[in-house]
Amino acid sequence: MNNDLKRPVRVLVAKVGLDGHDRGAKVVATSLRDAGMEVIYTGLRQTPEMVVNTALQEDVDAIGISILSGAHMTVFPKVMQLMKEKGLDDVLLTGGGIIPDADMKELQEMGVGRLFPPSAPTADIANYITTWVVEHRSFE
Repeated sequence: MNNDLKRPVRVLVAKVGLDGHDRGAKVVATSLRDAGMEVIYTGLRQTPEMVVNTALQEDVDAIGISILSGAHMTVFPKVMQLMKEKGLDDVLLTGGGIIPDADMKELQEMGVGRLFPPSAPTADIANYITTWVVEHRSFE
């Protein structure tokens, strides 16, 4: 996918907590890579601190958290708090999984980016991330 950054979009895909199902995260990571992004996949059982520290070290444009465990109302706010503490204010926090619509709305009101259900087309995820990054991180 073409973008105006003069470099690939860098995305961290993470599984936080005890959620052991990573097939969807791997499918998304592969589709983002196929869309021309650089993807760092953290693997299973990451803590919010590990995710944010990796995002900082890897200088990513976006963090995508896949969550199926029901802990989304704890995980996303904690990651957001850590991102603010580390100065990652211009990094997109997005994700998806089994998240009820009401919770998606509440998380977005807190500042989390668009969240995607398991049925979301991977092209929609790639387009959203690229568009957000180009709009918010266009620096030379």
